[in-house]
Amino acid sequence: MPTSSKQRMIPLLAATFPGVVIILLLFSLDYFQLQLVEKFLLLAAFVIVPLVIILLKYDEKNTAQRAIYWAIKWFQFPAALLALVSVMSSTMWGLAGTSIPGALSLGWLLLTLLLGLYGIATMIIHKGKIAEIAIGAGLVYFFIGGVWFTLYQYQWTFFQATPATHALSSIHFHFSSAIVPIFIGMLGRIMAKKNWYPWVVVIDIIGPILIAIGMIFSKPIEYIGVALFACNIVVYTTYLLTYLKRNVLYKKATVFLVLSCLAFYTVIVVSMFYPLLKRMFDLTILDFIPIYGALHAFGFVLCGLIGWVYLVDSMKKQSSIPIG
Repeated sequence: MPTSSKQRMIPLLAATFPGVVIILLLFSLDYFQLQLVEKFLLLAAFVIVPLVIILLKYDEKNTAQRAIYWAIKWFQFPAALLALVSVMSSTMWGLAGTSIPGALSLGWLLLTLLLGLYGIATMIIHKGKIAEIAIGAGLVYFFIGGVWFTLYQYQWTFFQATPATHALSSIHFHFSSAIVPIFIGMLGRIMAKKNWYPWVVVIDIIGPILIAIGMIFSKPIEYIGVALFACNIVVYTTYLLTYLKRNVLYKKATVFLVLSCLAFYTVIVVSMFYPLLKRMFDLTILDFIPIYGALHAFGFVLCGLIGWVYLVDSMKKQSSIPIG
């Protein structure tokens, strides 16, 4: 039914190499005077989304879904470049306050719209499969992240939320809201049927919305959303580690997926000891943001995606193991 993941993997992985180089330059060179939140958004554009695209599968018989897939594949890198130029024009080229950064961000908004349409198509085609619904919801959340990015680049106020809140909301939807449902959907493709799994997916879809609403309107709602979301990730990581322990053949995948899980648990531990560390070393929350960001973006998300790419590839080579 779907095109082989291995066949699609080679050109897509090749397409990620320029993005990886660009991200390394953005994070290492002082020339790029970008805010940390902007660097993480560009990490999503150049590296995270291409890895997600590798994991997508489409029905050869569905012309619309196949067309959207190929549009996403070929437009991803140009859209990421437009996002980079948009950020640089507002931060480095003195065009902040004009409509130019916002207009340039529309390229990335279009790409995330295509991802959202692909997600909706996935949910419609596989309406009986809860794992595919989770993946489709994650793709839709990319579009919401794209909307927040455009609002940030236009410097518009929305529901009394500042542009800084727009940037944080965009990060939230590009990394947590989109990625966690995709991870849980990938887990659903390989796991034995469990009665609790549909509830995990439902909470996973509702949680990001609660967090986003809470960030703008109500802190208690945000805390509830974060708690539900964190509990879901605990369920996901626990089951995944158990699965990997039973299936020792997936060595490359296991390394990256274990690192992903460890990064999440490290974030939990650091959060628990934050008050103590704050007093001992005279630190502020601003000192911890880069730590949280790096652990989540590079650890949980990036390592997790690489791990799933390896795992899917390994399963494809073992034709006796179905994944969808």
